[in-house]
Amino acid sequence: MAMRKNLLAFLLAALALPGCGGAPKSRGIIGVSVLTLTNPFFKVIGDTIKADGEKEGYTVEVVSGEFDVAKQQSQVKDFIVKKVSAIVLCPCDSRAIGAVIQEANKAGIPVFTADIACLAPEAKVVTHVATDNYSGGKQAGIAAIEAMGEAGGKIVVLDFKQAESCLLRVKGFKEVIDEHNAKTKGGKIVIGAELPGDGQKDKSQRATEDALQAHADLVAIFAINDPSALGARAALERAGKADSVKIIGFDGQPDGKRAIKEGKIYADPVQYPDRIGKETFKAITDYFQGKPTKKELLIPTGLYRKADALKDPEIQ
Repeated sequence: MAMRKNLLAFLLAALALPGCGGAPKSRGIIGVSVLTLTNPFFKVIGDTIKADGEKEGYTVEVVSGEFDVAKQQSQVKDFIVKKVSAIVLCPCDSRAIGAVIQEANKAGIPVFTADIACLAPEAKVVTHVATDNYSGGKQAGIAAIEAMGEAGGKIVVLDFKQAESCLLRVKGFKEVIDEHNAKTKGGKIVIGAELPGDGQKDKSQRATEDALQAHADLVAIFAINDPSALGARAALERAGKADSVKIIGFDGQPDGKRAIKEGKIYADPVQYPDRIGKETFKAITDYFQGKPTKKELLIPTGLYRKADALKDPEIQ
């Protein structure tokens, strides 16, 4: 009798082990909707959350809003129907996304944002993890001053006003330019226009073409990310002005770094999307474990110039 009881206990214990009695059950689903998966920056964020989540036994579904807030709202509604354990968003529109976040709030599903924050005050987000975009924008301003030299001149900004992260970049950039103009004895830097490149290569190329028509004396461009900067470069090359107009980007993606190495972009404040993904997943696990969570976690940028690119093993 005792032998039977011991055998039964052994069998029950064996069935409880991972890999026995079928595939282990997922700890839950984490739904992730990023701005776009065509931009490597957001793909790295999604891939990192997925990899870290699956290591801990979660099913992670990563989808792409593709700059369409209506599409992203629909994706969040699908996550709510699936009763996911948590939702991560890189919002397509920092304000318009608020209503569907409120729906998740009512359903009791915690929401986290990565890179781009939600600016709707009524929507509740547990933790926002992002680049320190304001300080990064200041670094971009420093780079612009270096690139333009004592003569100063006219610069155009290719922005993306629907994304909170890009608003912060431009804010920091403008503050540094204003400080420079207030104390310079040389030529001042004038922002000739702010045009919607929306972080997309094709749209930024068209915006730069328009800027070149309207501002023949243009000497520099600040683009809020690498795809935008590369679009600007394509327009300059097409217009035969690649050598006379400097570009300052933002991101530090491999394509952007290679362009810096080749002298096509002057400099980038570099972001670390893998760290954003890891810190976002850590915030989720801390929340589930009842640990204190920060409302906001910012990751500093580093200013990356040609000298850095020449010794960067990733792009050799």
